[in-house]
Amino acid sequence: MAKAKKNSDKSSKAKAAPKAKAAKKKAVSSLKMIQEDDWLEPYTADMEGRLARYHSAKAEIEKVYGSLKNFAQGHKYFGINYEPEAKGWWYREWAPAAIALHLVGDFNGWNRESHPLMKRPGGVWEIFLPESEYQNSFRHGGIFKVQVTTAQGKMDRLPAYLRRALQNKKTTDYAAQIWQPEQAFEWTDHDFDIKKLGQPLIYESHTGMATEDLKEGTYREFADLVLPRVKKLGYNSIQMMAIKEHPYYGSFGYHVSNFFAPCSRFGTPEDLKYMVNKAHEMGIAVIMDMVHSHAVKNMTEGLNNFDGSGGQYFHEGGRGYHEGWDSKLFNYGKWEVQQFLLSNVAYWLEEFHFDGFRFDGVTSMLYFHHGNVSFDHFDKYFRDGVDWDSITYLQLASTVAQEVKPGAILIAEDMSGMPGMCRPIEEGGIGFNYRLAMGIPDFWIKLLKHKKDEDWNVHDIWSTLTNRRLGEGNIAYAESHDQALVGDKTLAFRLMDKEMYTGMDKADPNPVVERGIALHKMIRFITATLGGEGYLNFMGNEFGHPEWIDFPREGNNWSHQYARRQWSLVDNGYLKYEWLNNFDMAMVDFVKKTHLLGAGNANQLWVEEKKQILVYERAGLIFVFNFHHSNSVNDFTFPAPEPGKYEIILNSDDRDFGGHNRIDNAIPHFTNEKGELSIYITQRTAIALKKVD
Repeated sequence: MAKAKKNSDKSSKAKAAPKAKAAKKKAVSSLKMIQEDDWLEPYTADMEGRLARYHSAKAEIEKVYGSLKNFAQGHKYFGINYEPEAKGWWYREWAPAAIALHLVGDFNGWNRESHPLMKRPGGVWEIFLPESEYQNSFRHGGIFKVQVTTAQGKMDRLPAYLRRALQNKKTTDYAAQIWQPEQAFEWTDHDFDIKKLGQPLIYESHTGMATEDLKEGTYREFADLVLPRVKKLGYNSIQMMAIKEHPYYGSFGYHVSNFFAPCSRFGTPEDLKYMVNKAHEMGIAVIMDMVHSHAVKNMTEGLNNFDGSGGQYFHEGGRGYHEGWDSKLFNYGKWEVQQFLLSNVAYWLEEFHFDGFRFDGVTSMLYFHHGNVSFDHFDKYFRDGVDWDSITYLQLASTVAQEVKPGAILIAEDMSGMPGMCRPIEEGGIGFNYRLAMGIPDFWIKLLKHKKDEDWNVHDIWSTLTNRRLGEGNIAYAESHDQALVGDKTLAFRLMDKEMYTGMDKADPNPVVERGIALHKMIRFITATLGGEGYLNFMGNEFGHPEWIDFPREGNNWSHQYARRQWSLVDNGYLKYEWLNNFDMAMVDFVKKTHLLGAGNANQLWVEEKKQILVYERAGLIFVFNFHHSNSVNDFTFPAPEPGKYEIILNSDDRDFGGHNRIDNAIPHFTNEKGELSIYITQRTAIALKKVD
């Protein structure tokens, strides 16, 4: 979520996993998480309680629907669905407090009385349109709405399970569109298997701003022009923002109005399928930004007050409104809301072949206070303001996702560090695979804003990048879309600022740019190799995309100038952006080939605080970082994890990366009789060594 979410991971003590003491005494719980972590023992009842609530909710659903997966097929019952056996279309809507519903549209000349829906038990309204009567009028591409009569009066609305919404660009009004093309999309991605992907290397993307042109990009343009870039860079996943229909472009897609409708700004549903299919053909997984943390408050195109009750999909009163986001909050404890959201999970996996989700705003979901506290005690995770209905929903959602697509990638945007967020449910967890390491980019920004280079503390860098719960996967990143928004700066722009306008020609030496390029590479490299079990980059940041992101709005005269990606900066071959891009490509290739991200935590080997040098081992590789602004060190000696011969396999100071080629990568390094290595490490340089003998 781009707004009101600048809090970092606030707790070191609460998040860090202490060494397990469970082996020394009898476990107090059957939950694996508690057996591994004594700090959780006082919360045994709380953790067992959340597991019991999950099992109870799941059992209740299974009793009625047979399975959780069947329950998550609401989109095949509600909304517009053609039924071959009945030879016609059913339209169903859940609106328990409504007085009347009428289907209106092109098919009936917008007659507001001719097609009333009948109310059934449970507050479900329905109408059947036989194909024999409506095959020529209720057809693909037709426009329709539903007129809802409530105690407040009559209002045209868009169906809750709508598959296709269209915005009139002149009036900005929305209408529903019948979307039933004669020919189904032909998928050719059958050989793609998400379970074979490995650790995620994610290229965070936004379809609309992925073009250099001063316009909104399309799904097909992204597929044809951007996906080849992603493939060449080596990323194995794309994370797509703003996929669901949203009325305000500048919201980055986080104020969703129509949860089952692909954003029409970027093309048709078939265009979106084309993009996903092409990604799969390239071996790239497609992760979707899943916004279930809130919804747009608009009534004409959204869900707000659909049946006039004020509390249908959302909580009533203040609990149903997020002041920071100016949006509505779901009631996760209500059966019909659970079905709506769980069906949404299944729908995007089934209909569009998405490979998983990055759940937005999870911290806001987990707590009644939406995360606006300091998480300095375990009570904050289990006793103070925890929304247990939300946790149960997230557990059900992770279960549905894995049942529909085994191996689905589930990432939680949670800055609180909720224990078990990324552990299996039966171990006491919530069932996600990864959480975003949101404290890392905040750390880099604060460091660059408030400390001189000579004051950087390598102990702080190490502790920030390794501060995560044992056994819970993290997606590390130096910057995402959040750091590039108006009011903030990307790392590259913060490092080089106005010098990027005049000092990026390869032929022009510039000390500010030289420093910026060196640190930009080091920051990305240490984040990728030390910060988590996956890595994320926002599109364009791999080559240091300049400036900020500002979507078209009244304040900038509806300009696309800063809502695009200037690919030509890296393509023309004359600018230093190419060096940063070359390093990113080499870094991603290095991470993939060494299987680094799946190798467990790093081990610190040596720290020289005054020299600002940090050495660590991960996956059998040695990483040496010299952050000092001026001191290059000859014969820098440190203990190696194993005796033998070592070679440099990646060096940020290489000429192709904008470095000075001061270190000869061909020189082998041998441990001495003490098991130590001695190397030459230049200032503002990072190297990786591999044991070869």
